[in-house]
Amino acid sequence: MLQVFFIYNLVYLYYVFFYFVGFMTLLLKAHMKVITHLKFSKVLNLVCVCLLFQKLCFFFSFFWSFFHCSLSPSISIGCIWPQKAIITMDPWGLPLWNTIILLSSGVTITYAHKALIAGDRSYTMLGILYTIVYGSIFTMVQGYEYMVAPFSLNDGIFGSLFFLLTGFHGLHVFIGSLFLLICLVRHLQYHFLVNQHIGFECAAWYWHFVDVVWLGLFLLVYIWGG
Repeated sequence: MLQVFFIYNLVYLYYVFFYFVGFMTLLLKAHMKVITHLKFSKVLNLVCVCLLFQKLCFFFSFFWSFFHCSLSPSISIGCIWPQKAIITMDPWGLPLWNTIILLSSGVTITYAHKALIAGDRSYTMLGILYTIVYGSIFTMVQGYEYMVAPFSLNDGIFGSLFFLLTGFHGLHVFIGSLFLLICLVRHLQYHFLVNQHIGFECAAWYWHFVDVVWLGLFLLVYIWGG
């Protein structure tokens, strides 16, 4: 098992390295006017779609493990799901509030995108700023939820899958918040135009992907799985 995990991490690091090198080469060519802005935007859109598809496969593997263990629990955990000693979280408490916060951030980032297309710089700035605030609140609430959780990472397969799924999602929320923070700085420096804002579009797609993954987590892990 450790060998499989080690090989998987090597392949993933190989992918990330060449993705980074290819992306930096693309930026350099665009800066040196080797390729046109239109071609650069199309290539960057394709790169963003491929990245999101890779993230989708990443989370799908964990969801698959969760379904496999919950639909056919093994005899080692008593043939019940979750294990008898596990006290699950109330999905209508902190998880529900976190869901409302993250879905609200999806509304604000969409509003910022519409404002940018309309040429309204002030509302674009407010939309991005509110989204970053929502993401930060979500991360803090998630951290507090971990502290008061009635189970831990070491409490069998349920605890392991729960913290892996929510933990990796929380990491992606943090990365998305940094992505949007960079977009906010670039927007204040007039880097985005009405018809040229591919960087912001990629950040918005990434954030909507994070929203969709969390909605699946809330419905399948907190409500159904618990």
